[in-house]
Amino acid sequence: MFVTFNGLFGNFLGFFVPVLIFALITPAIAGLGRGAGKWLAVTTGIAYGSAVFAGLVSWGAAVLIYPWLLNGQEKISVADISEGELSPYISVDMPAPMPVMTALVLAFVVGVAMTTVKSDTLYGGVADLRRVVMKVIVKFIVPLLPIYIFGLFLSLGMNGNLTNVLSAFAKVLLLAIIGSFALLLLQYLLAGLITGCNPLKSLKNMMPAYFTALGTSSSAATIPVTYESARKNGVSQSVAVFVIPLCATIHLSGSMMKITLFASAIMFMDGMALPLPTALGFILMLGVTMVAAPGVPGGAIMAAVGLLSANLGFTDDQVALMIAAYIAIDSFGTACNVTGDGAIALVVDKFAKGNIVRNELDDADDLGLAVAISGGEIDPA
Repeated sequence: MFVTFNGLFGNFLGFFVPVLIFALITPAIAGLGRGAGKWLAVTTGIAYGSAVFAGLVSWGAAVLIYPWLLNGQEKISVADISEGELSPYISVDMPAPMPVMTALVLAFVVGVAMTTVKSDTLYGGVADLRRVVMKVIVKFIVPLLPIYIFGLFLSLGMNGNLTNVLSAFAKVLLLAIIGSFALLLLQYLLAGLITGCNPLKSLKNMMPAYFTALGTSSSAATIPVTYESARKNGVSQSVAVFVIPLCATIHLSGSMMKITLFASAIMFMDGMALPLPTALGFILMLGVTMVAAPGVPGGAIMAAVGLLSANLGFTDDQVALMIAAYIAIDSFGTACNVTGDGAIALVVDKFAKGNIVRNELDDADDLGLAVAISGGEIDPA
C-alpha cells in the first residue's frame, strides 16, 4: 500500500515541482522590481549574501567534519526497495510539463522582464497562479507529506537501513542546531561591528521571535513578534516595518544551512562527490529559489526539490529522504531565519540613519503595507 502511495505521490511531485518553481519565482522577482528603490536592493543583497555565506560554511563544515562524524556509514543504501520484493498495485506516469532548469530560467526571464514592462494584467495573472500553487501546497502536499515520509521509513526498515540512517541523521541534526546558533552569533557580531550595538544584548532581545518561530515553523506567522523584537533593539519603525516582512520572505540562511548539511550527508553516505564548483552552483541557485518559498512549514524544501535533482543528481528516494530529514527539524531553520532578520534590520537601520527615505516610503506606518511590498500572502490584521 505504501509503495503504491509513495510511487504516485513521488510522481506527482516530479510533475508539480517545475510548475511550483515558475509560479512562485516569477511573481517574487517581479514583485521585488516594484519595491522601494535602493533600500529594497540593499536589504535583498544582504539577505542573499547571508544565505549564500551560510551555505558555503555548511559545505565546508561537511567536508571537514563528515569523514569522522559519519565514519563507517558511507555505504548506506538510501531507501533501496527491490522491485522483486515489492511493487505498487498501480503506477501512473506523470511527466512534468517542462524540465526544472527550464522552469527556473523561464521564471527569471519573465520575472525580470515584468519589472520593466510593468504589466499589471500579467503580474495579476502570475500572482493568482502563485496563490493557486500555494493552496495546492498547503491543502494537498503538506498534509500528505507525513504519509509519504512514513512510507519511506517503512522501506528503510524493510532493508535494515533505518537504524543506521537515523543514527547518522541524529548526528547531522545536532551539527545543524549547533551551526545555526554559531551563525546567529556571527550575524549579530557583524551587526554589532557595523552599528556599534551590543551583539549579545541584541540577540537576547530577539529570543521571543526565535521561540515563536520554533513553535510555528513559519517565518510569515512570526512577523509581528519579529517586528516587536527588532523595535526593542532600537530599529526605527520605518525600517522595521519594511525590512522585517521583506526578510521573512527572502532571508533563509538557517534553511540554507539545513538543506546544505543534509544534502551533503546523503551524498556522503551514498558515496557521491560534492566538489566546490558543484556546491557553489547549487548554493547560488538555491539562494534565489528559496526567495519564493511560501511562508508555510516545509516551503523551503519544496522550492529546493527541483535543484536537488537537477544540480546534485538526487534520485527520487534521496529526495524523499531529504524531505523527511528537513521536515523533522523545519522549525530550527525557521527560527534561525527570523532571528537573523533582526541583525539585517539593525544594519539597514544604520545605513538609513533611522530614516528609510521619506520620499520612498511616505505611508509605511503600518505592517500591512510592508507585507504587501514583500509579496506575502498575509492578512495585515
